[in-house]
Amino acid sequence: MTDSDTTSGMALSMDLLSNPASIPVITSISLLLLCLYVYNQQKQGKKTKKHHPVAGTMFNQLLNFHRLHDYMTDLAAKHKTYRLISPFRYEVYTSDPVNVEYILKTNFENYVKGTYTHEILKDLLGDGIFTVDGDRWREQRKIASHEFSTKVLRDFSSVIFRKNAIKLAHILSESANNNQILDINDFFMKATLDSIFKVAFGIDLDSMCGSSEEGVRFSNAFDDASALTLKRYVDVTWKVKKFFNIGSEKKLRESVRVVDEFVYKLIKTKTEQMHRNQDDFSWKKEDILSRFLQINGTNPKYLRDIILNFIIAGKDTTSTAMTWFIYMLCKHPHIQDKVAKEIKEAIKFKKEVTNVEEFANCVSEEALEKMQYLHAALTETLRLFPAVPVDAKICAADDVLPDGYNVNKGDMMSYQPYAMGRMKFLWGNDAEEFKPERWLDDNGCFQPESSFKFTAFQAGQRICLGREFAYRQMKIFASILIGCFIFKLGDENKTAKYKTMLNLHIDGGLHVHVFDRFG
Repeated sequence: MTDSDTTSGMALSMDLLSNPASIPVITSISLLLLCLYVYNQQKQGKKTKKHHPVAGTMFNQLLNFHRLHDYMTDLAAKHKTYRLISPFRYEVYTSDPVNVEYILKTNFENYVKGTYTHEILKDLLGDGIFTVDGDRWREQRKIASHEFSTKVLRDFSSVIFRKNAIKLAHILSESANNNQILDINDFFMKATLDSIFKVAFGIDLDSMCGSSEEGVRFSNAFDDASALTLKRYVDVTWKVKKFFNIGSEKKLRESVRVVDEFVYKLIKTKTEQMHRNQDDFSWKKEDILSRFLQINGTNPKYLRDIILNFIIAGKDTTSTAMTWFIYMLCKHPHIQDKVAKEIKEAIKFKKEVTNVEEFANCVSEEALEKMQYLHAALTETLRLFPAVPVDAKICAADDVLPDGYNVNKGDMMSYQPYAMGRMKFLWGNDAEEFKPERWLDDNGCFQPESSFKFTAFQAGQRICLGREFAYRQMKIFASILIGCFIFKLGDENKTAKYKTMLNLHIDGGLHVHVFDRFG
């Protein structure tokens, strides 16, 4: 759904954190950085620029790595915008919607992805929309914007989402019948990958059931490549490893090779298929790859980069959001019941429904439109648990933010969807409560907030093109699953925690009991 960066505070070995004896060393280094900062300020004499308050150093981030986003939230509660000292650059973090609007819209051209992000991501994602700036970004954005707005893609994707939601519902039904606990997060990951893959390439990967050996091999390689690419953010030696083709970089190269073989084979097959059927107007060109082939010719590398960026955007983000959604409904059963009641009323059964297929067939576009409380509950989940918890840009030239403070060329400028969702000055004293009603007007209709306040889908010129696409997928899955099943945590006393990484994955999965609502 969104493109993202990560803090360079992660760019040290995590081995340091696993050794308690290293804490005094980290503390000493942190104090040294602060002393150097004070010395440099004194050396410069009278300040000619006004900078945001210093709230700590990157080493404080490392000490709090296991709860990084909550640590950053604590800082944001004290300072709407603040700096952290780093050996590499100043890192500026903001939760002020006025500043967010400035960096994502008003002075958009000055806050870029930069070469740092491109170098880390290019082996897997190439020159796709999430790794580039300038004209290359604008070209892809324009084409993708058109495709996401087409009725063909909307109708095609809805059919795919419904089909995979039914497949997942059958798996849950079997679990309910056998009184088993299952990891719903794992199945959401597989279901969203299957959906995105079908929409992107027009083929069934079927990772949920594992029927395609080639598909499973691709899926595993893609997941491994994603994880190994992420490791580059915390491994300062990755370029050395890549040069010598050793360790994690050797594994990454092998995984990308498997991904490339699979994707290029698909592009070749799809291209040949389109040439064979170019005079057959009854043959539908519904999937993304077919439609891009129609518009842009057959440059395999260009198509490969576009499609892989599309897959990585729609896979982890949507599955992560759905996992946190089920978790919050388990923690608030009265809200789960309210969502289920609304779904039943929106569908308006004409007869007694006794199985998943009959129920899913009743989930029409008209019915989904009526599910305002479900839409609010999903949005409230994203407010508290945004798929991308922090998003960073690089300042291209010295600038002054709307709050009157300076940022320097090369500074990392980040806004924080996770922290912003918990700010009382934005959401009121109940900011940390799960309260879908805050998104509804007096008539019970969904009432959106400014995208510079609710930043889960970015905002401005880089606002997520797949936002409505993501909502449609989540609402179809949620309406079928919540309509057919009751969810309870496997361990009612356990509080879920996130895993600190690019996306806000739930740590250790989400183990749930499932009970049939038809029983």
